[in-house]
Parts: sequence; structure tokens; C-alpha cells
Amino acid sequence: MSSVSTTQTSGISLKAVALPPEHGAWGFLLEPIGAALAIAPSSAGALLSLGVLGGFLLRQPLKIVYQDRRRGRRYARTALAERVALLYAALAVIGFLGGLALSGLRALLPLPLIAPLTVLLLVSYSQNRGRELIPELAGAGALAGTATAVALAGGAATDQALALWAIFLGRAVPSILYVRARLRLDKGKSFAWGPVIGSQALAIAGVAVLAVAGLSPWLAVIALAILAARAVWGLSPYRPQVRVTMLGVQEVAFGALTVLLTVLGYAQGW
Repeated sequence: MSSVSTTQTSGISLKAVALPPEHGAWGFLLEPIGAALAIAPSSAGALLSLGVLGGFLLRQPLKIVYQDRRRGRRYARTALAERVALLYAALAVIGFLGGLALSGLRALLPLPLIAPLTVLLLVSYSQNRGRELIPELAGAGALAGTATAVALAGGAATDQALALWAIFLGRAVPSILYVRARLRLDKGKSFAWGPVIGSQALAIAGVAVLAVAGLSPWLAVIALAILAARAVWGLSPYRPQVRVTMLGVQEVAFGALTVLLTVLGYAQGW
């Protein structure tokens, strides 16, 4: 029989149960959604965004419930996590079904690519491996794909919607590699330049090809070039010493700049 802790719900941190600990993931969630809604605004896209938010938040309480049950234990936090998970699941279902009811199945186009990335992330998360490199990259790739779904729901052309995925994949993957390298460098540990600079160059080249084809604005290429410059500077001997929290703030600012330039580029044809 499973034992039950006598811990009271009032003594549990709701934040620890309801919110994911990876603060950087918020940027990878909100940046593609915000850009897609600005470029192709629609009620369907807004509802899909709510569904994505519900699914994103669902990971944390589900992780707690799964791990507690696997231990054969049931704590007060388990019951709280179950209630929070139901709330998030309802938000996800209402958002997804509402968005699809308004947009049709067209918004599901990126699902075959998003689904396996999401499954990989969830499995890793349940095993407390969510902060390893591969799960982080998988999660960022899946979240970048939400830009495509939201843009399609808003009536954007398929090729333009897929180009948005490429832009925010080019923002997310090199940024993860850079931040991980920067943290190692600041701790006096060795790191590899190749993956950081190589991923930045590949992102710029890929989005530049899309810009030449008329599918992406050149301002998005400039945004990625700025990210590359910050990576080179941030890993150089001339980098300023900053705390981890300030590094996170800087990444939020760079992400916001990427969204701004991308949206402006699409709006102005730049």
C-alpha cells in the first residue's frame, strides 16, 4: 500500500508545483508564438497559443505526479500537482480544440515533426534529464514549430509559416549551445567553439537562403547575425563578467530583438 505524507498543502510551494524551473524555456515558448500572432493575427492562433501554453505548463505537475507514483508514495504535493495538471490539461484541450475548430486541420501541418520532439522531451523530463543538451534542443525545436502552427491558423502561406520555424530554430539552437558554453567558460571549464560558431553560421546561412527566396525578411538574417556577434563577444577574453541571472536577462532581450526585427521585416518587406 502506498504511504501518504502528512505534509499539509499550505506548506507546499505552489510555484514549485505549477511552474517549470527552466526560466530560459519561457523565451523559446513566447518568442515564436508572439511573432506568429503579430505576423498573422487571428482568434484561432490565439486559442492555439493558449493550448500550447497549457501543454508547456503541464510538464511540471505531471513530472511530480509521475515520480511520486513511481516511488509508491503520495504526498500532499502529489494531490496539488494532480489538480494543477487537470487545470493545465483543460487549458490545453480547450485551446487546441478551439483553435482547430476555427482554423481547420491546416494548423496541424507541423505536428508530425513536433510530436516526436515533444515525446523525447517529456520522457527525458520524467527521468530528470530535461536539462541535458539533447532534450533541451528537442524542446526548443518543438516550441519553434509552434510559430508555424499559429501562423497557419492565422491564414499565413505554408512556405512563410515554415520559414518562421526555421527562423526561431535558428534563434533557439545556437543560443542553447552558446549559453551552455558561456556557463562553462565562466566556471573556468573548457568548452568547444565549433558547435557554437558552426550553429550560428548555419542558422544565418539557412535563413539567408530563405530571404533570397523571398520567404524570410532580411531583418531576420540581421537578427541572427547579431546573435552570432554576441556569442563571439560573450565567449571572448573581453566579455564582461555577469551573473547567471543577468545572462538570462540579456538572452531575453536578444530574443525580444529577434522577434521585433522579424515582425518588422515581414511587415515592411525588408
